[in-house]
Parts: sequence; C-alpha cells; structure tokens
Amino acid sequence: MKAAHGLVFKYGDNVDTDVIIPARYLNSSDPKELAAHCMEDIDRDFVKNVHEGDIIVADKNFGCGSSREHAPLAIKAAGVSCVIAETFARIFFRNAINIGLPIIECPQAAAAIAASDRVTVDFESGVITDETTGQSFQGQAFPPFMQKIIDCGGLVNYINSEAFSGN
Repeated sequence: MKAAHGLVFKYGDNVDTDVIIPARYLNSSDPKELAAHCMEDIDRDFVKNVHEGDIIVADKNFGCGSSREHAPLAIKAAGVSCVIAETFARIFFRNAINIGLPIIECPQAAAAIAASDRVTVDFESGVITDETTGQSFQGQAFPPFMQKIIDCGGLVNYINSEAFSGN
C-alpha cells in the first residue's frame, strides 16, 4: 500500500491499549471479533461509523499500556488504513508494524487535523494532506524495509515471502 485516504477519527493524549480493545474481549484473537469492539470505551459509535480506509489521528503517546498485539490488530481489522499521532508508545509502534498497520508520527498534523476531515497519506514520502483544509504536513516516511513489511501485511508474511523468494 503506497497511500491511504479516508475520513478522520480524532482522539487526544494517552489513548491506551485497554481503550483501543477492552481487556474483556481479549479471550479472542479473531480480527473480526476484535474489530467489533474497537475503541468502544472511548467512542461508542466508532465501529458503526468507521469505513474501510478511514484514518485515526491522535495526540501524544497513542497505544500506551499493555504490550498486546490485539490493539493494532483491532484497528486494522476495523478498516483503518493508517494512524497518525504526535507520538506512539514504542511497543504499540513495533506491534503495529509487525501486523502491517501503517502509522506515522507527525506532531503538526496531529495538532491541525480535525475529526471528520478527509486526509491522504503518501507512505513513501511521508506527506500528509488534509484535503478538507488544503494543508500539507511532512510526516516521518517509512524506511524501505518497513514499507516492505507493511506491504506484505506484517512481519510474518514478510519473512515468509523473503524465505520463499530466495533472498
């Protein structure tokens, strides 16, 4: 995936993994089941309103809390194409890349983009464009190896594709 385009769902600081996918649903690792409960403790209408390709924008420390991969998996399975934040919790950052969920740190975009704006993200250049306001922001582009992991749908798929490609 070279770009994302979608409607923005906006959140503040310290959105933790227990809010992204409440612990009461962690008895399942089925992406569809997790997606059905994504963000419900912070935004009851998220699952009803999110569409394939939509984008989450948040402030500081998105994905803090536990180290579970369920959180980025729930977001990805809900149809979110990208998460933009001022900063990410490091374990969430790694887990997101591991499961193939594109994330971009960009403090300026996180501050300026509003809920319901339409946004486009070019993953190769890191340029984030708010189509609603016409503003553009330079986010942190993915290094080529991380882009390959995301394009493959996650680290396991990437490793399998590399192992069978003879590289």
